[in-house]
Amino acid sequence: QVQLVESGGGLVQAGGSLSVSCAASGRTFSSNAMGWFRQAPGKEREFVAVINWNDGNTYYAESVKGRFTISRDNAKNTVHLQMNSLKPEDTAVYYCAAQIRRGIYYLPRSASVYDYWGQGTQVTVSS
Repeated sequence: QVQLVESGGGLVQAGGSLSVSCAASGRTFSSNAMGWFRQAPGKEREFVAVINWNDGNTYYAESVKGRFTISRDNAKNTVHLQMNSLKPEDTAVYYCAAQIRRGIYYLPRSASVYDYWGQGTQVTVSS
């Protein structure tokens, strides 16, 4: 009963910035963690960033640390990913995901433990 709807994405030049958002909805929506993953053509889906919904703590993949920022807006049930200093290798389809149950995970990085996924949004970084 959880739906994740993404917005943002698009084409940006290397060194530029882009922000993507994911709005969650559903009956009495609640989550333990919200994460961002990405998948490039011919590559496996990889972890990007995660935020614990309750305390706001975050964790990032080494490849994006210092460039990307994940944040949450409790009032709007929305998670954001601000992407700065973008590189061509950041080009991928970006997915948001929600991990619902509390008391099992804290800042999950494995895609297999997430319960709901957005439709994905294309981010293309040109050279």
